[in-house]
Amino acid sequence: MHDRDRSFSGQTSFRPVLTRRMLANLKRKAIRRGVWFTSLSRMERSCIDITIKVVKRVRSRRLAKVLAPIVGKLLEAMENRLGRSMWQVGYELALKISRLAHAWGNSSAIQWPSDQRFVRYLTIIRVNTPEMKRT
Repeated sequence: MHDRDRSFSGQTSFRPVLTRRMLANLKRKAIRRGVWFTSLSRMERSCIDITIKVVKRVRSRRLAKVLAPIVGKLLEAMENRLGRSMWQVGYELALKISRLAHAWGNSSAIQWPSDQRFVRYLTIIRVNTPEMKRT
């Protein structure tokens, strides 16, 4: 769910709405994956717990600014190994390969890093290549 927010310039921007249900689901998943206690400090866990107990929907910008980095930290900690590797390893490889192919005259190579299937393929190849054979 998203909330519309009008800026002074008249443009509409969307920001995610933090709700009790969303935070409770996030907490449950984090506990199941074993990252609730390891990735968050006591203060951060308390902020989410008290928000779940008191607020149905976060309306305060200040509270949203406090919760956003905590939620981001949890989401990053829960991301699976392949997903994390795709952006740390595969995307960088796709950039290098596409730049090289573009330099050789392939004009469509510019779009290769945005192709998730290509990035996933490069990630899996790289992760499964023994250290000795990597250059």
